[in-house]
Amino acid sequence: MIWLMLIIMLLLAFIMFKSCQRVVNLEKIDYPSYVSQQYIDVDGTSRSGADMRMVNDIVIHYVANPGSTAQGNRDYFDSAQSRVSAHFVVGLDGEVIQCIPLDEQSAASNDRNGDTISIEVCHPDSTGKFSDVTYDRLIELTAWLCSEFGLDEDDVIRHYDITGKNCPKYFVENEEAWEQFRRDVKEAL
Repeated sequence: MIWLMLIIMLLLAFIMFKSCQRVVNLEKIDYPSYVSQQYIDVDGTSRSGADMRMVNDIVIHYVANPGSTAQGNRDYFDSAQSRVSAHFVVGLDGEVIQCIPLDEQSAASNDRNGDTISIEVCHPDSTGKFSDVTYDRLIELTAWLCSEFGLDEDDVIRHYDITGKNCPKYFVENEEAWEQFRRDVKEAL
């Protein structure tokens, strides 16, 4: 019994140590030139202003609005109608807009908002499949975030993995495409 308790304590200590390496410190982050910071206003819902002290995973979403732009989704997040947001939106032409600072929670990943960075991704049609340029930029952005926060491809998850929601649609309905994406992120690290 004592050995079991000791093993559990060591496991918890390891998890805590690993999590400490993922603390958000904006002073040490060097943003890529392709990221356009256009923070939405603090409104208590879409941008609550709640602190995010550590990052454990990166969550991939799709916008579920075929043909919409990164700017259009960012502007929607900033509107009175919205109750949701994401840290980043990747557009149809590979543009990236950051909507929420990385030391704040977004309103995208349900009960995991407190320890995840969320990326919404635009798509051209109802299949939810990303264009090649969007896909390539998503890999680049995800690998950069992994590098900044001491994460790897195993720490990249789908919204589906949290809630069972069909999001991102193409990666939920095509498991091999999801596994390929994670391999591509690993290669980019």
